[in-house]
Amino acid sequence: MPAAYRSRFILGLAMAAAVGFAGPGEASAAEETPDLSPSDRDNRYPFYMPMEGLRVPAITLFIKCEASRAAGQEVYEGRDAASLYGRAEGGYEFIYEAVDGAGRPCVYPFSPWLPQIAGSLQGTQYILRSSIPGRRVTFRTGGQWATINLRMFEIGAQRIHFEMRDIELDFPGAVEAKGALHLEVDGTTRPGLFSAVVRRSKIFGGKNAVFAPGGETMLYIEDSEIAGNVGTNVDQEHGTYINGTLVSHFRNSSWRGQLAWKNIASGHQLKDKAYLRVYENVTVSNLPNSQPPSAMPLIDISAFGFTWSNNLRLKRFAPAQDPRDTLVDLRTEIIYGPREHYPWNLLVSPNWRMPASPLSVLDQVYLSVFQNTSVESFRTEPYVFALRPQGTGLEPGSTVVRGNERTTLAQQRMVSLAFNTTGRIGRAYSQEGWTFTDPRLPADANWVLDRDAFIRHALGLIGR
Repeated sequence: MPAAYRSRFILGLAMAAAVGFAGPGEASAAEETPDLSPSDRDNRYPFYMPMEGLRVPAITLFIKCEASRAAGQEVYEGRDAASLYGRAEGGYEFIYEAVDGAGRPCVYPFSPWLPQIAGSLQGTQYILRSSIPGRRVTFRTGGQWATINLRMFEIGAQRIHFEMRDIELDFPGAVEAKGALHLEVDGTTRPGLFSAVVRRSKIFGGKNAVFAPGGETMLYIEDSEIAGNVGTNVDQEHGTYINGTLVSHFRNSSWRGQLAWKNIASGHQLKDKAYLRVYENVTVSNLPNSQPPSAMPLIDISAFGFTWSNNLRLKRFAPAQDPRDTLVDLRTEIIYGPREHYPWNLLVSPNWRMPASPLSVLDQVYLSVFQNTSVESFRTEPYVFALRPQGTGLEPGSTVVRGNERTTLAQQRMVSLAFNTTGRIGRAYSQEGWTFTDPRLPADANWVLDRDAFIRHALGLIGR
């Protein structure tokens, strides 16, 4: 089986390098190509994510279902993990048997074991997958430290790839783990890159269901459900926390279940501080798993950088506390991620004054575009989006911005556009910033509505 898989995997890399996601006007996503099988879809990657030069994992381990359930830990077919002496070099692939002897989906009563990673990481891949594409396996345990924790430090300029397919993490007691999926990859520097792809998975548990520290990271999630967190510091933990990465790209997926507690405002369903954010057919709801819903905005993203969204569905249920007025908060009070991720000043500068027609300079500003956003709420929301103002400086020794309340509209180098925002709302935007609802764009600005053109523009500005 490993040899046969290698052949398919190498073919898949060649397909990905050749086509990636197709260009505008062509089939470019799973929902646009329903005839593709899960295994065929697994060979498709975003066009901007470089997949060439990656090596086939040196280590393949197959985990048996019924024997593992009986033992309460991994039982391997063929090569055993003990042969690694707890260390993996050259990348690894864990294949989990998808069904038991009766053909039922396999539920493993523990969290996956991952080895310590050693040696050169250049071009290595780390893959966790079900043995049957499209059939999930489940890991279910009440352990306090239950997690998938990919630990790699001081990566430098190396290229690394992680993938998780058809995996469900059900960790209701994991109050100590930083993330049910914790992509603890740190110290990346350009031109190095860490990419992480999650397909057809469900994630629940940890202080954050998904946590990714800052750095040269591209995270792509499709056809998945982020089902909430279980941390106890409910005002500082989130359904997903993405901290100063390069790209987050989510499609055909949902976020919910941010833990709340009594009348504490709690955290966000999706806290995303990537430089470039792409949301396609994404649903975000404050529906909790047990406690009252969070009163915070559903999505907390950085106004610095770029956001492109289409078919974002926002669902708000009544919290115990008065809810914050915005649903999508484009914030500016903290700077996340490496400074080289940003082409222009993040603070107001005498070198910039917004021209009389901001729509004529959309290629020269930090830009967010929201198309076809729908809102379902227990109340009429006064507005959906808030674009916060840039500030004048940083608090000494920190990344906290000060002076936001003292800057003028003319000093702002940020624009946000909303098209076809529907639902129980008063208006699309709060009364801040350069925001435009259903604007008529100049002919040379229509590129902002094209996903691929938008991505190329944002990444091109920083040489990515």
